[in-house]
Amino acid sequence: MAFFDRLQQETAQARAHVTDAPVIRAIQEGRFELEGYTWFLTQAYHHVKHTVPLMMACGGRLPERLEFVRKALVEYIDEEYGHHEWILNDLEACGADKEAIRQGKPDTSIELMVAYLYDRINRGNPAAFFGMVQVLEGTSIELATPLGEQIQKQLGLPDQAFSYLYSHGALDQEHFEFFRNLMNDMTDVDDQQAIIESAQMVYQLYGDMLHSIPVQVSRKEAQHEAA
Repeated sequence: MAFFDRLQQETAQARAHVTDAPVIRAIQEGRFELEGYTWFLTQAYHHVKHTVPLMMACGGRLPERLEFVRKALVEYIDEEYGHHEWILNDLEACGADKEAIRQGKPDTSIELMVAYLYDRINRGNPAAFFGMVQVLEGTSIELATPLGEQIQKQLGLPDQAFSYLYSHGALDQEHFEFFRNLMNDMTDVDDQQAIIESAQMVYQLYGDMLHSIPVQVSRKEAQHEAA
């Protein structure tokens, strides 16, 4: 079995914690509000701003036998640099104070996710960084574009509020194919296990963040609470 397929298989249960988040159904049912979208973008800013620093840290710690991975990271860095600023611009288009968000702190789940990745790179196997790529790239491909379109329709927001979601959605398929091929070239058992374990942890913590997004209760739930 190719390693990418094994990675998908061994993280399926952890991935369900992301896809089962209540916010996804809330969006599909028209129960999503601006507060929830700006909260999500705020958390996105606080982890995306670490993407390039994490890639740099990973590249500096990789052994010579993974020089082909270091080369791939150079391409990743070039493509990902500055995306956190896109998110701040999206937030500003939503009416948020982007400078206040820049100076703010993330939800505990995102704080722990970022800290975990730095720790695995510096104290464990730097290949663990790619567990995060598995989670964020895969989730974006599956959910970002269709959910973004529904959010935009429900909230009546301009295109300028969706540069992050739309750029990391269906249009990112080629990027994910690059990741798939890179993973299939990772043949060392320890590297593979580090990526699997990291992906499982990031699915848990990123899923915790999604589960924390504020959503409007359904009409039935609201009536029940009123009673």
